[in-house]
Amino acid sequence: MLETFESIAIVSDMTEGYSASISAALQRMIPASFEEVTMSDLNSALAESKAALEQLIAAGERSGTKWTTPRAQGKWSPSQVVEHVARALEESGRNIKGEPNSFPTLPGIVRPVVRGLFFNRVLKKNAFIKSKTNTAMNPIAGPATPAEGRERLSHAHAAFEQACRQASPRFNHQIFGDIATADYARFQALHTKHHTKQIPDA
Repeated sequence: MLETFESIAIVSDMTEGYSASISAALQRMIPASFEEVTMSDLNSALAESKAALEQLIAAGERSGTKWTTPRAQGKWSPSQVVEHVARALEESGRNIKGEPNSFPTLPGIVRPVVRGLFFNRVLKKNAFIKSKTNTAMNPIAGPATPAEGRERLSHAHAAFEQACRQASPRFNHQIFGDIATADYARFQALHTKHHTKQIPDA
């Protein structure tokens, strides 16, 4: 009987050892917490957005004397492009915070449809889809100089970034409905890249 108890004790010790090893291995395999993963995604998206903004600013600075000259009839000048992107960032930040903004408010039942046809499609293609903006986002003019354009964009992006970092991981967009804040930051980066291409010699 004593031998039986000793055998059970040995097996028990071995099982505990294996359990500890398995537990440690599983801990190494489990990813960071949801909050950490979400913050990592947001940091990455905001970094992409800021890099896109720098590319837009650089393109605007290279435009020189063409800064306020539309590239074609009915098209925007580099100054207007910068103003449009700045407004998009500012209004997006207000949208995230639930504040009044210049975006249209769609009925809740329509938002999932628009999210699938436009928002998700943009993220999947990793490129913005050609579309028309609303009147409030269509600038008649923009910053007078590239230097003023840089300052305008920097302030707008700072406000947008602050709104993203203070927001929940997901929010209810008044056009797209329920979306991830990190995805929206990436969406804005793709929007900025899209408009950078509209500046001559960008």
